[in-house]
Amino acid sequence: MSNNSLVSAIIIFRNEEKFLREAIESVLAQTYEHWEVLLIDDGSTDNSTEIALNFVRLESSKIHYLEHTGHQNRGMSASRNLGIHHAKGRYIAFLDADDFWLPRKLEVQVGILDSRPDIDMVFGNTKYWFSWSGRAQDCQSDFIPILGIEENSRLDPPLLLPLLLEGKVSVPCTCSLLVRSDAMRRIGGFEDSFPGMYEDQVFYAKICLSVPILATGDCLAWYRQHPESATSVAVKSGYVEIMHYEFLQWLESYCHNHHVRDALIWQTIRRQLWLYDNPVQRIIPGLSSQRRRWVKKWILQAEEALLPQAIRMRLWAGRRKNDEI
Repeated sequence: MSNNSLVSAIIIFRNEEKFLREAIESVLAQTYEHWEVLLIDDGSTDNSTEIALNFVRLESSKIHYLEHTGHQNRGMSASRNLGIHHAKGRYIAFLDADDFWLPRKLEVQVGILDSRPDIDMVFGNTKYWFSWSGRAQDCQSDFIPILGIEENSRLDPPLLLPLLLEGKVSVPCTCSLLVRSDAMRRIGGFEDSFPGMYEDQVFYAKICLSVPILATGDCLAWYRQHPESATSVAVKSGYVEIMHYEFLQWLESYCHNHHVRDALIWQTIRRQLWLYDNPVQRIIPGLSSQRRRWVKKWILQAEEALLPQAIRMRLWAGRRKNDEI
């Protein structure tokens, strides 16, 4: 393994004074030492800014602080893009301020990309980390999801995307991946129009359509579960379904604008958008939108179980989405 491949570790944060120090220290503890840390402050109003600046004072040659003009809060995508813009590394990794890397995370993944020039991104599994709280009821809740794909095999574009869209593969956590910086810049990084929630899936859609990817079974990152996280807040507010639909609309436009011709991609997008249109409501009046989607998911599962792939492809080939939700 080369010792000269610089990794740019991008840590975005906003009001994460409880966890930020532990995240940064997990980078400092890496067995692979050729890294830089870019601390991206997304408009913090607590003590997070000072915590970040203290680390910069401690190791200014390797740890750097960045913020948006006027200390603005611009969201997760714009903050990661700011880090990408300033990153000097051959590889880029992401670590949210409430997550944690195990010490060999970079060593293992740099070794893979250094030895596999045909691969542009590698990702591993992630532990959903409840036990950080120390509470007895949380110590039994940690779990590592099943990836759902063959490990250590090359996934050429766009093979992974339809599996992600249909939930047949676990969506990788951003803290679990390492990507070549030239590939990251080639796809344009994240989308600022998704400030939080589904911003990761927008990125995965772009990368899956563009570059070869390798998935490993290594679990080298921990994804902290707590009620103040962006995902937890979105789930409680019911915002997730709204953002899922906006993501699918964005993806449809993106594939059209980038002249994606893959029939399976279009079939999958149309099937997922169909979950949100209204014909079932006209057939079975009085159903809530959530129950309509449940009925439609059951129909799609039955279709997949009963109809050959060739027939399903023809069935969805000419279908267009209905914009009613």
